[in-house]
Amino acid sequence: MTGKARIDVFEKLGRELRMILDKKSSLKSGEKLLLLIEKAGVRNAWFTVSNVEHRLRGIAENLTPDKIAEWLRPYSLADVFSGKTVYVIAAGNIPAAGFDDFMHTLVCGHDFLGKLSADDDLLLPAIAEILIEIEPQLSAHIRFSNEKLQHADAVIATGSNNSSRYFEYYFSKYPHVIRRNRNSVAVLSGKESKEQLRMLGEDIFTYYGLGCRNVTKLFVPEGHKFDALFESVFHYADEVMANRKYMNNYEYNRTVYMLNSEPLLDNNFLILKQDIAIASPPGVLFYEYYADLEDVKKRLSADRDLIQCVVSDIMDENTVSFGEAQNPSMSDYADRFDTMEFLLKI
Repeated sequence: MTGKARIDVFEKLGRELRMILDKKSSLKSGEKLLLLIEKAGVRNAWFTVSNVEHRLRGIAENLTPDKIAEWLRPYSLADVFSGKTVYVIAAGNIPAAGFDDFMHTLVCGHDFLGKLSADDDLLLPAIAEILIEIEPQLSAHIRFSNEKLQHADAVIATGSNNSSRYFEYYFSKYPHVIRRNRNSVAVLSGKESKEQLRMLGEDIFTYYGLGCRNVTKLFVPEGHKFDALFESVFHYADEVMANRKYMNNYEYNRTVYMLNSEPLLDNNFLILKQDIAIASPPGVLFYEYYADLEDVKKRLSADRDLIQCVVSDIMDENTVSFGEAQNPSMSDYADRFDTMEFLLKI
């Protein structure tokens, strides 16, 4: 398959995903994906139908001819498959977490060998089936396995800070990309509109705060009051309170903080806690006061390796609009590392 043919397949995948979600697809593999959207939540309670559909629709909306052309403009793709295998260890924190690495590998003309998390081992194989139904030639270039790695030409592994140390050691002999824990932050002026704060709720609560692009920390001006934020995010109360895993985390953390007599702000489904850390647990949002935006910029620079993205409308550059943290473009690479450039050089 030529580079153009591989691109065309993913454009068709985008169209099919949109049709599947709108229940208009005639593909047999599309019917299977619809069933798995329901089943994924039974296997993993974090994967509610709304969150799975949000993820799949986000993938589909990126796979349009114009967006793909813009994404691929800097790269030159080979017109044959390379015969090289890329071993991808995917995370299981959000639905179909390994899709981007899956797409990057195939578009670059390499064979994909995937090891999926037990928390998310249904959706990506189902998407692969759709891709193969669209273009059967791809069946020879896609494989999923839980067996010990025998051969690969490169490795992409995503995991926790602890597992990354193992990955670094075990895959040191291969060209590799090792991703660690990251979280996202928001920098507020205190003058945000109710709609902006409601959209900030999207950045906080989508995927229940488990994604690297979820906002887990706020930087707010000294003396900031959180009444408007609590009022605006009440929009999300019914959905998050209906999820027992989320509420178990919320209740557990509230109990621990109260036993330690730590001061909290609480609206019965979200805890606000003053803390210098970037990463907060589900059900908790850390915050930190600032006196000068320049201090925030220095802090963000110092913690660059811990932060995936910054949500704000008052910072100079490299920020994301409210409500858009979980809608990255295809060039918004994880850890800000250009995976395509890496894959095209192996």
